[in-house]
Amino acid sequence: MIHHDICPLCSNPEISHFLSCTDNLVSKKAFDIYRCTNCGFVFTQDYPDEAEISGYYESDDYISHSDTNKGLTDKVYQVIRRIMLTRKKRLISKITGLSTGSILDIGSGTGYFLNTMKKSGWHINGVEINAKAREYASSRFGIDTIPPEKIGLISGKSFDCVTLWHVLEHFHGPYKYMEEIRRLLKDDGVCIVALPNSNSFDSKHFGKKWAAYDVPRHIWHYNPSTFTMFADRNKFKVIEKHNLPLDVFYISILSEKYSGSKIAFLRGAAKGAIFLIRSWLIRSGNSSIIYILKKTAHQ
Repeated sequence: MIHHDICPLCSNPEISHFLSCTDNLVSKKAFDIYRCTNCGFVFTQDYPDEAEISGYYESDDYISHSDTNKGLTDKVYQVIRRIMLTRKKRLISKITGLSTGSILDIGSGTGYFLNTMKKSGWHINGVEINAKAREYASSRFGIDTIPPEKIGLISGKSFDCVTLWHVLEHFHGPYKYMEEIRRLLKDDGVCIVALPNSNSFDSKHFGKKWAAYDVPRHIWHYNPSTFTMFADRNKFKVIEKHNLPLDVFYISILSEKYSGSKIAFLRGAAKGAIFLIRSWLIRSGNSSIIYILKKTAHQ
């Protein structure tokens, strides 16, 4: 287990217990979440090291690796994914100013996003830690991705765009990854990072039952303020922020399920709609946020 005595973001020694959350997916164990009293960064405490963590992903219900379609919640995820794939593609073209280019997707899962970009004429590369997900991407889409330990073999300044769709929160070494991303991006390239927002309306409402805490798989729980600090520390600047409007429905439905609701789908969908409307007025309350990053000039 990995324990932090100081804040992993600002190195402040004053950190305190914030919540205790249950791993609802695999182990049913409780994990503590701590918060820094200085910068407000929220993180999972005493989480498994890299050698142990793989066991916490071994579930047919972990949809980004298994592509399961068994229940109603999974079907909602599939619908949301189809809609968001098109939106992601349009956003990348808008942000980069390119209709085609070179893209690296880190945490590429079962390959749906990379396949979307490939069909649009982009030169694609992917990094994925889970062997089953890599095999699925290969057999389903003919896309060959690499494990993380091979990322250092990729030539520097190779990509117009590097994307991380809900994966940075999983990394044991986020600073190491950001260093690699900085090396791999062209000077005018962009990095796109999508993350759950630990300061969202739904996170405040559901508290320890908020599905996006997803302990111990999610180690870091960013909000707009702490992620901006993280980006700056890694020599990146947040130039834009966008929302992922449909994520709140999936997260709210799953949170209701974890809360024991017998009508989780209906209650979650209704609450998701309310949270979405509120986020139109206060964008910092979005359930998930897309951050657009550019390399800063200083080395």
